[in-house]
Amino acid sequence: MSNAILESIFLKRSQQKKKTSPLNFKKRLFLLTESKLSYYEYDFERGRRGSKKGSVDIEKITCVEIVVPENNPPPERRVPRKEDINEHEQISIIERFPYPFQVVYDEGPLYVFSPTEELRNRWIHQLKTVTYYNNNLVQKYHPCFWTDGQYLCCSQTAKMAMGCKVLGNRSQSFKSGRSLQKPEKPLPPTPEENQMMKKPLPPKPTSSTSKTRKVIALYDYTPMNDQDLQLQKGEEYLILEESSESWWRAQDQNGKQGYIPSNYVTETRDSLEIFEWYLKNITRRQAEELLKKEGKDGGFIVRDSISKTGKYTVSVFAKSSGEPQGTIRHYVVCCTPQNKYFLAEKHHFNTIPELINYHQHNSAGLISRLKYPVSAQQKSAPSTAGLGYGAWEIDLKELTFLKELGAGQFGVVKHGKWRGQYNVAVKMIKEGCMSEDAFIDEAKVMMNLSHANLVQLFGVCTKERPILIITEYLSKGCLLTYLRDTRRSFQATELLDMCKDVCEAMEYLESKQFLHRDLAARNCLVNEQGVVKVSDFGLSSLFS
Repeated sequence: MSNAILESIFLKRSQQKKKTSPLNFKKRLFLLTESKLSYYEYDFERGRRGSKKGSVDIEKITCVEIVVPENNPPPERRVPRKEDINEHEQISIIERFPYPFQVVYDEGPLYVFSPTEELRNRWIHQLKTVTYYNNNLVQKYHPCFWTDGQYLCCSQTAKMAMGCKVLGNRSQSFKSGRSLQKPEKPLPPTPEENQMMKKPLPPKPTSSTSKTRKVIALYDYTPMNDQDLQLQKGEEYLILEESSESWWRAQDQNGKQGYIPSNYVTETRDSLEIFEWYLKNITRRQAEELLKKEGKDGGFIVRDSISKTGKYTVSVFAKSSGEPQGTIRHYVVCCTPQNKYFLAEKHHFNTIPELINYHQHNSAGLISRLKYPVSAQQKSAPSTAGLGYGAWEIDLKELTFLKELGAGQFGVVKHGKWRGQYNVAVKMIKEGCMSEDAFIDEAKVMMNLSHANLVQLFGVCTKERPILIITEYLSKGCLLTYLRDTRRSFQATELLDMCKDVCEAMEYLESKQFLHRDLAARNCLVNEQGVVKVSDFGLSSLFS
């Protein structure tokens, strides 16, 4: 087990009960390490840790915040008044837990009650430190409890509903875009905590929170300017500075430094994405369709489990004389208390790739050996936020215009090439139809928006007229025309996938407090693989 960063006894509220009662609250020993937040039973008489009752992976935490206290809480969760305290009551006061906070992850909020405000602040501070690099942190949270089937703050009845309150200054204190070095050291232990634990805290780790972050390249990347660093798929890189959300300063294994697109790399601990057999966001039905379409004995896919959050599922196709269409089995990857992975109980492995490698050579109880990795399509590299780091103003001489794609409210749109090799779409803005200063301010903001379902803005040409907007080129054109002109009837699943693409784009824009103003099929584009991307976000407000 990793060295403990913090260790305290708190009151924990059950996450399983829809209604709350005194029986839903248990004292638990909480242990924070670099990778997990775990809680255990605790023998107060002997001062020993008991059996493990649960844990949360640090990488899955999306929010850590205080919770507005309950109305009329029971004595153990009530702040004591000074006039009620005397020297004979100190022990009972320490047993009270009146300061709640929440740790939100993919299964919902975990409510924890601290005996002191100082201890709560220290835990929140340290949890925010270890979750600093999580890529799923939310912008909004629920300040009040989930009680009796709804949130008290906004009355939403879905436990996983988006928060109703924007986080205060977290973006400035934790995501300010400044250069990051070592996180602040944890605060010293409080006297109350030492008295409650009846033993000193373990030694403070010296390097667990100061390690240089390593990432693995998911795609090859060829530098577009002198400041960029070349990426080679599967190679490790050190992140030196996160100067922006979209571009990070990195160093390769030879010591060369430069800027890389952040969406081209993944954390080393999330490196399953580099494997052909891993398809992260597909459903059981989609996996079965892919396996049947491929029709190869021993074809397999590893995917995130939908029914069991935080787990992986291995889907396997096998041919059988009794089943002409073949048979598909889905196996959930299990994990031992020692964090070993297995499909067959006798064969345990430290990592998922090791497990898959073993079963590629041994069926060991599976319907078939894992012979053939099946993928939806060759994973194509995503668009970068700009044509290289810091590339904002694009030289008109580097653009070649190929053909006109159409005309809209912004002006004529043409297909072109940048530097003769990169496909781009060029929008020629009608003169006099907008405030140019307002456009430049808005476009600078839009340059920093990057999502798989948004048409990426690459840059602008503002030194000559007309002003040009250079964006990602999508070969199948606008969604409205694509739906009308495609001479085939779409399956319901295809249409739902299109809706999902648009919804994910809008969810991302909302998380950035950005308003589209003119969402319509005519303002959505389709790429070669049929992925729908939302376009023209933010621009409609600039036109007179």
